Amino acid sequence: MLIFPGILESWRSLKDKTYKITFETNELTPEQASGISSNLQRFGFIAFKEEPFKEKEKEYIDSLETDFDDQQKTPSRRLRAVLYRNWEQNKEGYEDFQLYYNFKLEKIITHYKDKLD
Repeated sequence: MLIFPGILESWRSLKDKTYKITFETNELTPEQASGISSNLQRFGFIAFKEEPFKEKEKEYIDSLETDFDDQQKTPSRRLRAVLYRNWEQNKEGYEDFQLYYNFKLEKIITHYKDKLD
């Protein structure tokens, strides 16, 4: 479990009705930075309060279990969302997502077509 002090810097709503929340922290120890890095793109719980967490609260947070299931989207919508996130992080020269999406889909289709007899 990662617990460290920070400032809730900003938040904004996204197209898919989720939210992007940004925190700013003090300087992190190498262990804390490693903990953040190893949990990148993983699903988990976020707890925020102005005072330090009490031991009982930490125990409660630690006991939470997720039933996260990405089945609310069809497989094609999930693929499109993943490709969009990839495009956000590395546009590979494509300024327009639709062009990037078409290129990547064609690459996937060609990959599997080449495996056919």
